[in-house]
Amino acid sequence: MYKVGITGGIGSGKTTACKVFEVLGIPVFYADTVAKEIMCEDVLLVAGIKSAFGNESYFEDGKLNNKHIAGIVFNNEEALAKLNALVHPAVFRAFDAWEETIPANTPYALKEAALLFESGSYKMCDTTILVTAPYEIKLKRVMQRDGVSAEQVKVRMDKQLSDEEKSKMANHFIANDEQQSIIEQVLALHQEFLKSAKEFKNTRA
Repeated sequence: MYKVGITGGIGSGKTTACKVFEVLGIPVFYADTVAKEIMCEDVLLVAGIKSAFGNESYFEDGKLNNKHIAGIVFNNEEALAKLNALVHPAVFRAFDAWEETIPANTPYALKEAALLFESGSYKMCDTTILVTAPYEIKLKRVMQRDGVSAEQVKVRMDKQLSDEEKSKMANHFIANDEQQSIIEQVLALHQEFLKSAKEFKNTRA
């Protein structure tokens, strides 16, 4: 199946774009949501996290001790890299399993991930979309959405690649700048992907 990766910095509005694709009947794999789920459900991943960060990484009911994990990986690049090295392969496995459930007549599917480029998962996609937005708009959106300060948002932003860096690796773009229509941009990309997916399928027939 033709696979489209979609990403964007925090507050860019990539989830909004994904919802438009879903209205068009395109299935979307939300990698970040799945990652939170499998950190409690994937036996291999749970064992790996406990081994790396201690049994206190989980509560007795099996739920992840987010405060404990965050306390270790926050401002510790080595620890964060270790956590990502455990989580990302598990998400890749989950995506493969999810892909098997998609009806054969589905033209293409989206994989939404905040760290699409950072994790290397873009290499498993046939093309990619980067959702962008001006810095101040992203800042305002996240402050309103999460009820946090500008400084807290900036810390989270600084941990992600900039739009400029991501732009060098992306194939397509959606500008969510509150000036251009996201729906129109998605519709245009949808038509392009339908054509690409058909060509992709023909080359494998």
